[in-house]
Amino acid sequence: MFLGLDLGTSGLKAVLIDDAQNVVGEAHAPLTVQRPHPGWSEQSPADWLSATEAALDALAARHPLARVQGIGLSGQMHGAVCVDAADEVLRPAILWNDTRSAEEAASLDADASFRAISGNIVFPGFTAPKIHWMAANEPALRARIARVFLPKDYLRYWLTGEAVSEMSDASGTSWLDTGARDWSDTLLAASGLTREQMPRLVEGSEASGKLRPELASRWGMGPNVVVAGGGGDNACSAVGVGVVGKGQAFVSLGTSGVLLAATEAYAPAPETSVHTFCHSLPGIWHQMGVILAATDALEWYARLTGSPAAQLTSELGPLKAPGRAMFLPYLGGERTPHNDAAIRGSLTGIEHVTDLDAGTRAVLEGVTHAIRDCHDALAATGTTYDSILAVGGGSRSDYWLSAIATSLNVPVEIPVAGDFGGAYGAARLALMAATGAGPEVAKRPAIARVIEPQAALTDAFAQAHARYQATYKALKGLS
Repeated sequence: MFLGLDLGTSGLKAVLIDDAQNVVGEAHAPLTVQRPHPGWSEQSPADWLSATEAALDALAARHPLARVQGIGLSGQMHGAVCVDAADEVLRPAILWNDTRSAEEAASLDADASFRAISGNIVFPGFTAPKIHWMAANEPALRARIARVFLPKDYLRYWLTGEAVSEMSDASGTSWLDTGARDWSDTLLAASGLTREQMPRLVEGSEASGKLRPELASRWGMGPNVVVAGGGGDNACSAVGVGVVGKGQAFVSLGTSGVLLAATEAYAPAPETSVHTFCHSLPGIWHQMGVILAATDALEWYARLTGSPAAQLTSELGPLKAPGRAMFLPYLGGERTPHNDAAIRGSLTGIEHVTDLDAGTRAVLEGVTHAIRDCHDALAATGTTYDSILAVGGGSRSDYWLSAIATSLNVPVEIPVAGDFGGAYGAARLALMAATGAGPEVAKRPAIARVIEPQAALTDAFAQAHARYQATYKALKGLS
């Protein structure tokens, strides 16, 4: 058996698979986010460890884990976990959706070496500007940093005692030479860091260490459980759904939204705000457009209206042309294509006939338009795909997927029922690391249904998208 752990923003998920890649068990432990100031987003790394203990305790109580040979790690990217020379965590982890370091990010991005070497814009959510923010605002703590971990790699350190990261997660720090798949001494030096303060790097399908004996004993595992390199959450999700080759793509409607396509060559295009990262398999990269609020936007609207999100979407009926109400889902800024940490969301075009359903459609359409922005940005780099596979909680809404298919004019594939997310992809990487298997393990799931674009509505969605783009420009200085 093989175990995948996905350290998300809202919880820690554990998935257990057998050697035929069937899911035989799973468990979940919730996490909360602290927002002590506007634009801030933090978690205590100790809570991640407690959540892991709770999930694995629950899993071990239901499923004997003696046959587990490998563990893979997936996790939220970009977070900064800073520890001192005694391995004590210096402050709460600053997360991926924290925008406090916008000024520091802009300053670093003005240094041409960052885009040239990392292949990406220095976004406010990335790791490097967080360290610069600490230097400006918490200099005593910054001076004590002995090592910087990414979230899942801090969990790995607790599991194995090994300070290790891997290529996909490291791509989102602004310190990786993404083409060479190695830390850049030049970029580290620009942040006042050295290679010695960073974890060593492995590929996601390689072994990074072994589970500590006391933890193996606690959960009834053997003495030689391998912990794979794993990957960032989106790279692991790509492994989970078999998006590991040219022309393959998926759209993820989770807390954030992602449109990801695998590539066989390193082809950065930072000017488009597209992320170009290493994949979690060797010799492969991926490009993705990222929006910061997908289901997060729907959940915001659900709280506002007092209606459950699932109920809101289930009552919409067949796809309609976008109405006058227009929603911009920039609740905490935006990445692709704007790289705008200051912009905030808006709901415009409200009129007497705007009812609950009209508001719901506007929210779903707003996120759809943001995904269309990502699609256009990927296309500008030459990346193409004939269909996209849908994952994430938002993919349970046929209305939403039909809107995306129609807006992008690309069929959306819905896999058979099952969990193909980050934890499942991490379990596949654990299988590779423990057995020596390769990318052939990452097969695409069987497709249950395909949602085709509605040709009669493509022009209406294109016109609404143009209005959406104009609304962003009109409100940029006002929100």
